[in-house]
Amino acid sequence: MASNAYRNGTGTHKGAHNTLNIKSSSFKSRPPPPSSNQSPGSSLRRTSSASFTTATSGCDGVPGRVRVAVRLRPRNAEESLADADFADCVEVQPELKRLKLRKNNWDSETYEFDEVLTEFASQKRVYEVVAKPVVESVLDGYNGTVMAYGQTGTGKTFTLGRLGEEDTSARGIMVRSMEEILANVSPKMDSISVSYLQLYMETIQDLLDPANDNISIVEDPKTGDVSLPGATQVDIRDEQSFLYLLRIGEAHRIAANTKLNTESSRSHAILMIYIKKSVLGEEDAIPSETDKSSHLAKPPKPLVRKSKLVLVDLAGSERIHKSGSEGHMLEEAKSINLSLSALGKCINALAENSAHVPVRDSKLTRLLRDSFGGTARTSLVVTIGPSPRHRGETASTILFGQRAMKVENMLRIKEEFDYKTLARRLEIQLDKLIAENERQQKAFDDEVERINLEAQNRISEVERNFTNALEKERLNCQIEYMESVKKLEEKMVENQRKHEHDGFMKDKCNGEGHDFSIVEDVTEVKRMLEKEIHMRKEAEEEVNKLKCQLGQCRDSRAGGASEILNLQKALEDDVDQKKKLEEEIIILRSQMLQLTFEADQMRTYLGRSVSGNAYTGLDSPMSQVRDSLNGHKTPVAALSEQVGLQKILAFLESEDANVRIHAVKVVANLAAEEANQERIVEAGGLTSLLMLLRDYEDETVRRLAAGAIANLAMNEANQELIMVQGGISLLSMTASDAEDPQTLRMVSGALANLCGNDKLQAKLRSEGGIKALLGMVRCGHPDVLSQVARGIANFAKCESRASTNGIKSGRSLLIEDGALPWIVQHANDNSAPIRRHIELALCHLAQHEVNAKDMISGGALWELVRISRDCSREDIRSLARRTLNSSPVFRAEMLRLRIEL
Repeated sequence: MASNAYRNGTGTHKGAHNTLNIKSSSFKSRPPPPSSNQSPGSSLRRTSSASFTTATSGCDGVPGRVRVAVRLRPRNAEESLADADFADCVEVQPELKRLKLRKNNWDSETYEFDEVLTEFASQKRVYEVVAKPVVESVLDGYNGTVMAYGQTGTGKTFTLGRLGEEDTSARGIMVRSMEEILANVSPKMDSISVSYLQLYMETIQDLLDPANDNISIVEDPKTGDVSLPGATQVDIRDEQSFLYLLRIGEAHRIAANTKLNTESSRSHAILMIYIKKSVLGEEDAIPSETDKSSHLAKPPKPLVRKSKLVLVDLAGSERIHKSGSEGHMLEEAKSINLSLSALGKCINALAENSAHVPVRDSKLTRLLRDSFGGTARTSLVVTIGPSPRHRGETASTILFGQRAMKVENMLRIKEEFDYKTLARRLEIQLDKLIAENERQQKAFDDEVERINLEAQNRISEVERNFTNALEKERLNCQIEYMESVKKLEEKMVENQRKHEHDGFMKDKCNGEGHDFSIVEDVTEVKRMLEKEIHMRKEAEEEVNKLKCQLGQCRDSRAGGASEILNLQKALEDDVDQKKKLEEEIIILRSQMLQLTFEADQMRTYLGRSVSGNAYTGLDSPMSQVRDSLNGHKTPVAALSEQVGLQKILAFLESEDANVRIHAVKVVANLAAEEANQERIVEAGGLTSLLMLLRDYEDETVRRLAAGAIANLAMNEANQELIMVQGGISLLSMTASDAEDPQTLRMVSGALANLCGNDKLQAKLRSEGGIKALLGMVRCGHPDVLSQVARGIANFAKCESRASTNGIKSGRSLLIEDGALPWIVQHANDNSAPIRRHIELALCHLAQHEVNAKDMISGGALWELVRISRDCSREDIRSLARRTLNSSPVFRAEMLRLRIEL
């Protein structure tokens, strides 16, 4: 009985300790990164798997070819006893990448492979030459497949699925692949998920959820990609969680005891690893807080690469008489052999470049359609045994590998724009800026409060000192003044007393002495007065000095106020910058919606084609019409009087294309004048023009007829006639079929005129007029866009009027038909007419409260704020400001966003 040394449960690989040092081959992976201290996923960048391609270019120069390695299992205990007298049927030559299959003792066949692994090859070497290049390609964004094929008991599960929990050197390709993936992805930016399935009796079962035992295969009808939406997908964060899932899957996988293997796999095991990896470069970095560049610079679009690694452990092919299968095991063996046979047929067809590949013969081939002949990089390891008793099975396995080497795949990277990541990064940056702004504002408020308190303390101190000094000086002056007055009074009393005591009529000598004393008294008084004046001057100088000190204090207070003003200005600049960032995020979201809308319109545009009619001769009565338009011989009005309006309208139904074209030109010019419109309608001209739109595909006829209808639609009485005769449907059909900008301009002008009629709102919606108007923006011509904007403005105005009068309730029909993203995108268009109409449309839509939430989510609030501030027309500015102030929903949102009008 064959040993199960290659199964996960027990046993070791014989000769693993004696690994041969064989030179690198086409399977050898590139050298490791130069630095081992780099963080996972931070600096490991690859360039379209260039190393894999370079390594294989020396062999055959086909980068997408399926790579095949053959691995020889050592003899087990049973084979060592039973075949002791016989030589091995296989001789390997690893240095030449060649093996010989002996037919007998003197004859053998030689086969070459991409890699030949002896029985002494270690698990690590098998992974490096077989699976590592595929894993590196998967990390670069390609799909990849590693598959093991061979007879039962030859070591497929040992090579692929060995867990190596007791001996890490025995780990298989599954565990080693996940180790390398985890080492090369970023846990924050990238994601890894795993599905583990088995294909048993042509039924796909979930090994992670045994109750899910019948998973269906879904194919994309456009790309042909195969997916399994019903399979369980588990996110992987570390190696331990992955090993836990592998143990669960192995416990649920179906195995049985046969003569060839004690644990023979009765199902094909398929491990699918899904990787989403963000492509980040220097240009993707968000500006830091200290960056002086503009925060409004539009960041580049981030990329996400989605790849898938499929590891397939096929059930072993077996012959019934050797395996001894019977009963239910016999049915299992039949199912296994049928699926492997279908796989072999597909590989044969691909190797021979057959026109038909029978992919649908088995679910196994449907699951592996991307691995063989698809877009995945595929490596196949075929396992063989040395026993001569199984030479037939060994030869079949070798031939399978030889045919697989002829299959070529076209490798492709699957990249997508990651707008969600960009929005998330912008929101994080905005949160940082808001937090920083709040910190700066708090620091500013604290600084302003400190400066105010310090200035108030200094002013109070100066005022107090000045008041005290002034009061002290005043008291001193009063005291000195009172003392001087007192002395003078005492002198006067003394002089009066002396004067009364001495007689006036004394001798001359006595009189002269008295006069002398009076002079001395007067001199003393003058001296005291001068001293008093001097003291007053000193007091005044002291007061002036104190006043100067007070002025200096006030100047210092003014300087503090100037500093406060500078800080307030810096705070206002930060607030403006935050508002601009918020506006940029709203604009980016509206642009994301518009990009999706434009992509759908472009796909519709590429599917259309334009056809024209041939020109023939002219009817003789029509020569006057042609001369009037080309040679300008007579005016159009005079021509209609000469030829007759009925005759001109009759020419509209002429079989001659030129006559019909010139007649339409005349009618269009006549319809441009209001005086002729009633005559044209009464004569049946409107009916004839609508007939031309319906029955003729000539671009010129349809353009002129649409122009004439647009002129007639300027009259309100004619608008209802156009509706009654089915004109809205015809104009809508013409708008969807036409590609000429001038034709679209005429059709959009006619629909824009009809949009201004309150009675036609429901008809325009039901007969596709609004969708046709919006669909014409695909043209991109400024004149067409101007007419579309005018029609939207007219329609919005009528809706606003109907809502105000209580005739209409509910959301705007324009918003329901998806017009809001286009309106927001062109609200600030460079063309003045387009911008003016869109601004009016936004104001009218905002007047109805039920539209407010949709307009806020669609970014229209920011445009209304801009209109209320920057619109060149005062009436539109006032209307926008009045609308925002009257809406509770808009006021609440502006309060939340700190927007002030």
